[in-house]
Parts: sequence; C-alpha cells; structure tokens
Amino acid sequence: MPENPVKQAAKLLADAAGAVVFTGAGVSTESGIPDFRSPGGVWSRYKPVLYQEFIASAEARKLYWRMKYEGYPDFVKSQPNAAHLALVEIEKMGKLLGIITQNIDGLHHEAGNSPEKIIELHGNNRRVVCLSCGRMLPMEEVIQRIDAGEEAPECTDCGGYLKPATVSFGQAMPEKEMMMAHRCAAACDIFIAVGSSLVVEPAASFPVIAKRNGAALILINLTATPLDPIANIVLHGKAGEILPAVVKNAKLSTNCMN
Repeated sequence: MPENPVKQAAKLLADAAGAVVFTGAGVSTESGIPDFRSPGGVWSRYKPVLYQEFIASAEARKLYWRMKYEGYPDFVKSQPNAAHLALVEIEKMGKLLGIITQNIDGLHHEAGNSPEKIIELHGNNRRVVCLSCGRMLPMEEVIQRIDAGEEAPECTDCGGYLKPATVSFGQAMPEKEMMMAHRCAAACDIFIAVGSSLVVEPAASFPVIAKRNGAALILINLTATPLDPIANIVLHGKAGEILPAVVKNAKLSTNCMN
C-alpha cells in the first residue's frame, strides 16, 4: 500500500539538513487577512496605485493611504495560525535555513521565528518608511495621524512622503532580500511552498532554483499550481492543517531515529 503523502513529506523533512519554506497569501488568509486579489479584496474596490503615481501625485498618495487605512483593522486583529507555529517547530528542530515570504503581515515574526530567518520579499506592513530620509516608524503611529484627519501623512523630520515599508507595483524588489532568498533556495535540501499559487514572478522561481540544485520539492496549496508536475509531493488542502501534520510526523520520525 502506498505510504500516506503527509508521512512521505514528513520523512523528507526529517531526513533533511536544511529546509526552506516559502509562504504565500494562503497562509495569511487563514489568520483572517483577506487576499487582496480575491473577489471582495481591496483590488476589487480600488485600482492599485503604482509607485510612480505615489511619488508624482498627492491624490494618488491619498488613495493609497485610504486603501491601507481600510485594511489596517484586519492586520491589527490577525494572529499567527497553526501554519506559522509549525514553522517555529521546524526552526526548533534545527532544520530551518529560512522562510521566504510574499506576505507583508509580519506574522512570522509574531509567531516566534528568528528575524534573521525571515526573508520578506514584499516588505512589512507593520512599519512605515520616509522615502526621503529613511526614517522608520510604526504603522500604528501613522494610522493615528490619519484618524486625526491627515489624508497623506508626511515625515515630521524632513517633510518627505511616508509610505508603508512594502513593495508597491512599479517599485523595485529589494535587492538584499532577493539575494538572500536565492542563496537559501540554492542551498537547501528540501523546499516547502505553502499557500502560494506560484504564478507571481520573480518569487515563483525560487522553488525551481531549489529543485534544480537537488532539493526535494513539497507543495501545499488549496489548488493546483504550475509547478505541481515537478514536485516530489503535492498536498492539496489548508496550510494550517497540512503543514502542522507534516511537522508533527517529522518530529516523531526524528525521535524514532535518535
């Protein structure tokens, strides 16, 4: 009888020396954060503001901050789910090389993974940066200023434009994070992609890099992805159910070997 695919994935994780986990929107949605691409998401109500528009137009900056303001309550009340906590367990097992995430919610930090293990490709929505002087401040502080009537807050130090520390359309991907992600993908011996459709580039290239360098590839997602044909194991379902089951079985397998 063929072995249960969860147990197959668990054995690969238990045998691995270095694991990289790639997380997408499917992990965030299980913490109550809407997928902005889905029906009812923010992009169904607003046209995305390009980075160039944000820089050039006061009206674009107002619209951008209106979108951020509307979505802020979801970020505030969100908590790490079982998938986030499973990644903490992988780190405790001593197997985690890194977490590459497309998510901007900061929940990997909240869950307890080491900051140096977390590679945020699209930035972090819990922080705001001044585009002129580089000053960083908490998102909560800027939201309070919007509550007080400011439509497009500016830096109190230099008057520069304030923007969430996230990557907007038309804005370059962060070079440092991209290089770190590439190194991790090339160095791991198991790559687990969770909650991602794997269609957004350049992030979707990392599982391919890992596979080409000899890593086992495990995909966990509600629906099929373009990379299913090259994966060692494909598991369809919720991230918060499948990933913890894989990790639990991997820990049992590891304990049996010790």
